[in-house]
Amino acid sequence: MECAQVTAGGESSVLAWGGLVCLPAATICRSELFAVVVSNYTSCMLWGVVIAIAGPCVVSAVLTVLVRGWARRVGFVDAPGGHKKHEDPTPLGGGIAIVWPLCGALLGGTFLVWLANEQGWVDRLPALVQTHAEGIAGRLPGVLAVVIGAIVLHVTGLIDDRQALGAVPKFAVQFVVAGVLVWGFDIRAAEFLGDALSIVLSVLWIVLIINAFNFLDNMDGLSAGVAIITGTILAAAAMRSGQVFVPIAAAVLVGTLLGFLVFNFSPASIFMGDAGSMVVGYFLAVLTVLTTYYDPEQALSPYGVLVPVVVLAVPLYDVASVVAVRVRAGANPFRADRCHFSHRLLRRGMSPRAAVLTIYLATAATSLAALLLPRADWPTACMVVTQTLCVVLIIAVLEQTPGRPAGQ
Repeated sequence: MECAQVTAGGESSVLAWGGLVCLPAATICRSELFAVVVSNYTSCMLWGVVIAIAGPCVVSAVLTVLVRGWARRVGFVDAPGGHKKHEDPTPLGGGIAIVWPLCGALLGGTFLVWLANEQGWVDRLPALVQTHAEGIAGRLPGVLAVVIGAIVLHVTGLIDDRQALGAVPKFAVQFVVAGVLVWGFDIRAAEFLGDALSIVLSVLWIVLIINAFNFLDNMDGLSAGVAIITGTILAAAAMRSGQVFVPIAAAVLVGTLLGFLVFNFSPASIFMGDAGSMVVGYFLAVLTVLTTYYDPEQALSPYGVLVPVVVLAVPLYDVASVVAVRVRAGANPFRADRCHFSHRLLRRGMSPRAAVLTIYLATAATSLAALLLPRADWPTACMVVTQTLCVVLIIAVLEQTPGRPAGQ
């Protein structure tokens, strides 16, 4: 019987909140066992995703309530004025309720398996975890590096939320974090382009997505909601590719954001601030880099490399259009204002909620088609790219249509 071992980009383990769900690599045989293997993978993955979403969601929601009360007591609030349109001081620190459960789930699960492996307690772990305990334990340095990078960005964001740091210090921290991760731990994309170009592109990509979601954090529920949509699609795309770690890690991120969004959707009672938005963008960028998009042995199409760009088309459009508008006006491209995509929709007559929901729908419209790319032929890939461009162009046209502010 001919068999091919599929390990989905080297990922054969899964982290989930409250423990660790580990799925063995699927051994796909060209026989009647194929359907059974696929069914088992799908069933186990769905349970893993449910656990990975539910646990962090509950913890994040509870932590959001606690952080909100603490922020009010200590005066850690975002005061109205300037380009800000909220009427009352609103608590900051929502990033704490996102980052801590996220990092705790990823690092905690890996550490527990490492400890069990070191102490000879592997037989006490669930059967599925036992199979890959040694491999999971070996991933501890990489997971630790990702988490440390997130904490550095988180602390930088907390400082900036309290006392504005300016663009240069934040960029410096972002480039250092991305550089250490890419250079020091070999977490990079486009390796077929050679080491030097792959490293440069990976660092630039991570910094770009960090800032894309930082830019999106300009209206109640916007950054968190878009990240939930893109994270869900990335998880589904990785599952279609037969991967394990990326879907569960993305699910943990989605869970923490869902718990926070309950309190962040309009009218928001707490903001995530830079302490949350930079980390959200960072984790999404890292997940896109970790995902295997092209592997002939798994029948993965080369067009799968387009998945990150298609899924993140709307955030990328926002950051590109904002910078273009500011440069054209002779303003600092990194200075906060009301030139964002969402603000431009408000000036066309939409309410804040309608603007946010419109961006949610635009993100879903571009992202859903990305699920076809990992196994697409060239006509399908062209169709997906064309559809994405059409959605972005529709957005651009709607932005230019004359309107009047909502309520006038």
